[in-house]
Amino acid sequence: MMTGPPDSFAGQATMGGRQVEIVDAHQHFWHPARGDYGWMPANDPVLSRPYGPTDLAPALSAAGVSQTVLVQAAPSLHETEYLLGIADATPHVAAVVGWIDFEDRGQLAALQRLARHPKLKAIRPMIQDIPDDDWMLRDDVQWAFEALIDLDLRFDALGFPRHISRFQTLLTRHPSLRCVIDHCLKPQIRDGAFDDWAEGLRALARTGAFCKLSGLVTEAGPGWTLDELRPYVSHVLDIFGPQRVMWGSDWPVLRLRAEYQDWLDAAQTLTAHLDATDRARVFGGTARAFYGLEP
Repeated sequence: MMTGPPDSFAGQATMGGRQVEIVDAHQHFWHPARGDYGWMPANDPVLSRPYGPTDLAPALSAAGVSQTVLVQAAPSLHETEYLLGIADATPHVAAVVGWIDFEDRGQLAALQRLARHPKLKAIRPMIQDIPDDDWMLRDDVQWAFEALIDLDLRFDALGFPRHISRFQTLLTRHPSLRCVIDHCLKPQIRDGAFDDWAEGLRALARTGAFCKLSGLVTEAGPGWTLDELRPYVSHVLDIFGPQRVMWGSDWPVLRLRAEYQDWLDAAQTLTAHLDATDRARVFGGTARAFYGLEP
């Protein structure tokens, strides 16, 4: 099913005969003993263990990935501080997507302080875990979206297909908010769901949002195939264009269904029809432009 691993060295990979500096636009580190990962199942053999830079380093080296975007996995300020500390000590972490409490306007001062860190590039409320689907449209959280704009920070949108219309309303309300949709908004591939997701995502793409090509294998379920993923990847590339699509691993959540190189190989195969310039965008250029990464 998979292609072989790309020739790689020192943070570069060869794709289509061209040297590409790959950026992983979405990965996590965590330590369950910190106690703020409410979503994490107890005693899961894959997820319920610490993951840090030394665990990911061999996969990055083998794949030729030069930079990563480290994304929050817990709804706490401690999580943001924790990730920024890792970023300070880890050269490949070029950006951090953190968290603040949108329901507490008193955290504006904390956000302003955190925004001075050169590697904090975005904030991600964990919208997929919030029971109220209209939460993002509430009057009492709008200050946070406005603060992201004022502080030159981006918004990582984590949700499900049922949130599409809400995200569209939010981004219409805040047209200057730079937004990237995480995990293609998690289409329920294992259930064969496509049409409603595809139509809604097309409307969302018209807002100017970007999209992460990530998280699809976990939505496809065990035994996923390239043919199963192909219509979803093709649709995302068609409606957003390679200049607004960025590849991400979603490691280590990815490990529920595949290892790092498996998903990178699959993504490279599913984008093989693109020319060299557009592939370079998907696997690095778009993420660098969106998050403002130094090369």
